[in-house]
Amino acid sequence: MKVKRLVNEPQKEVTLPGAAGVRMRMLVGPAEGAGVFHMRHFEVAPGGHTPHHEHDYEHEVLILKGVCSVKGADGDRACQAGDVVWMPPNERHQFVNTGREPLEFICLIPAPKECTL
Repeated sequence: MKVKRLVNEPQKEVTLPGAAGVRMRMLVGPAEGAGVFHMRHFEVAPGGHTPHHEHDYEHEVLILKGVCSVKGADGDRACQAGDVVWMPPNERHQFVNTGREPLEFICLIPAPKECTL
């Protein structure tokens, strides 16, 4: 078992094309030997957004703080703290912070996928 504090994990800027004001922490991943899931924490500055992108794996998101618009195949969906988003494989998507406070969310992806976003 491993227990650690979210705030003690290094936070890195997401520099992928199309990202603005996004930082990520790898909470559980290759360093822990996680073989099934990787857990990441994202923080998006007010007005910031993840790239509009897609990938061949699903992921699950729990909005912890703030409000956002999630762009997906069926249009934009307003989300807020406490909402859960399931994104199927190959669906183009983007998280846009529409609030005045930082947006924070936890994102789970299957391992061992390349953790580009």
